[in-house]
Amino acid sequence: MSIVDVRRKAFHHLLVSTVLVSIINVTVWFGVTFYVYVQTRSVFATGVISGLFLAMSALTGIWFGSLVDRHPKKTMMQVSSVVSLVLYLVAFVIYETASPESFTDPTSVVLWTLVVVLMFGVVTGNIRLIALPTLVTVLIPEESRDRANGLIGATIGVVGVVTNVISGVLVAVDGMFWVLVLALVVLAASVAHLRLVPVPERAATDTRPGEPASHGPAPDVAVPGGMVDLRGTIRVIGQASGLGGLIVFSAFNNVLSGVFLALITPYGLTLMSVQAWGLLWGVLSTGFIVGGLIIARTGLSRNPVRLLLIVNLCLWAVTLLFPVRSSIILLSVGMFIYTLLQPYAEASEQTILQKVVPYERQGRVFGFAQSVEQAASPLAAFLVAPIAQFLVVPFMTDGAGARAIGGWYGTGTDRGLALMFMLSGVVGLIVTVLAMLSRSYRQLSRRYTQSPAASAELSPTGQR
Repeated sequence: MSIVDVRRKAFHHLLVSTVLVSIINVTVWFGVTFYVYVQTRSVFATGVISGLFLAMSALTGIWFGSLVDRHPKKTMMQVSSVVSLVLYLVAFVIYETASPESFTDPTSVVLWTLVVVLMFGVVTGNIRLIALPTLVTVLIPEESRDRANGLIGATIGVVGVVTNVISGVLVAVDGMFWVLVLALVVLAASVAHLRLVPVPERAATDTRPGEPASHGPAPDVAVPGGMVDLRGTIRVIGQASGLGGLIVFSAFNNVLSGVFLALITPYGLTLMSVQAWGLLWGVLSTGFIVGGLIIARTGLSRNPVRLLLIVNLCLWAVTLLFPVRSSIILLSVGMFIYTLLQPYAEASEQTILQKVVPYERQGRVFGFAQSVEQAASPLAAFLVAPIAQFLVVPFMTDGAGARAIGGWYGTGTDRGLALMFMLSGVVGLIVTVLAMLSRSYRQLSRRYTQSPAASAELSPTGQR
């Protein structure tokens, strides 16, 4: 078996392990959210849990990326699982020893101690999600990395489809008990499994003994002794022409996720029952899996920078078109196209970073990108929701908008939410077109297509 085949097999092991751990972590997040709402009937409490997760993810991304760069990737994945395992064990003890009444009061210290401990356990799992794309650089040849990134995108879809079902069923059966038991079992198995997977720390070619390995460009900035080194990371991003623009553009497009996060469920529930909406969303979420599998089969284009912008043109066009009429069919078609194309955007961004960023800095840059992009989505949700509730919905219900265009556009809550989608689609299309005309786009596109990979190579033995 060639070195390339051995490394590809290791990647598949890591991918499956990460999928299972991610399913468990998201199940814990959804499970505690469902549990807190069932016990307290407090929408505010569940909102705080979601905000806590998003804020913690945004604040820890840069630090986690620094840890991934400074230490062996496999070690950090192990540490991630062990820390989550310990925190879930602490949460299990709290859950089993506290009185049931402490979980029915939304102001209970015990309840929020349980929530915070669980959220730290869930967020610690993000270390794996930062380490995995950097290991694509190590384990997969450059010409196949887009397909590997497509597989990662498919796994995100699997996590989204499976966790809603698992968490709801387990919480309904016996509160958080079986959620935590399953988490402890899977994470313990993950720690044991990773011990058996050999993971090199530098990229290699499939050369024969005695042949020189090809080397990509040396890192632009030496890895410093600091733990986070935000200044050095920003310097690396600035030295890769157009990369800063890519991260800003991706963060802006996460505004689309924020709009959907805030409005898609209320919009869907204006058209159908809760049960029908839940079933439809589960079916539509399979688009993430299908899109990722198509990428894994066919790969991306020769220039994923251009593909990223084209995909975003399509995503914003979908956001503009599906709310034209209050139609379940339009909603279903539009949302499936959105979920189908989203893995292309994610895989394109990962493939670009894996080539243009020095391997020694990829953890920091992936972590920085995660922090910036994840901060955009909740900020958009917090801004969009009150604007829709207090301005746009009244505007299209009995306000000036209803009187001006209600005759052909429609009136009511659903039309107000639809107007918000359409306005965000127009803005997104304009920004994407401007990005395609920008100097940053031309620089990054040229750098990707003309420069060698930024990952350092090593000998076939896997030694530095």
